[in-house]
Amino acid sequence: MKKIEAIIRTDKLEDLKEALSQNGLTSGMTVSQVLGYGKQKGFTEYVRGQKIQTMLLAKIKIEIVCIDKEVDDIVKVVVEATQTGEIGDGKIFVQPIERVIRIRTGEEDADAL
Repeated sequence: MKKIEAIIRTDKLEDLKEALSQNGLTSGMTVSQVLGYGKQKGFTEYVRGQKIQTMLLAKIKIEIVCIDKEVDDIVKVVVEATQTGEIGDGKIFVQPIERVIRIRTGEEDADAL
């Protein structure tokens, strides 16, 4: 099993949810609002004549746990649904998961997904 974490633009969440649903690739995901910066480095704006440098940008973090054979398909859909070609599109991280337990039923691993 793998955990896919994707940090994406906030305006791409609905596009991603729809694309994953249409492809039947996930039965669930966790979505978090996060702040961060990378090469984009934030932006500068002027408020009442004063220069304000915003370094932390609002992003969305998506977490999906899946079986190994679905990883490449999910990553492909995430890239296609969220890519704009501009700096700030985000990143995808894939990590191994050792064990999953569904609390309600006690099911484990692939059955718990």
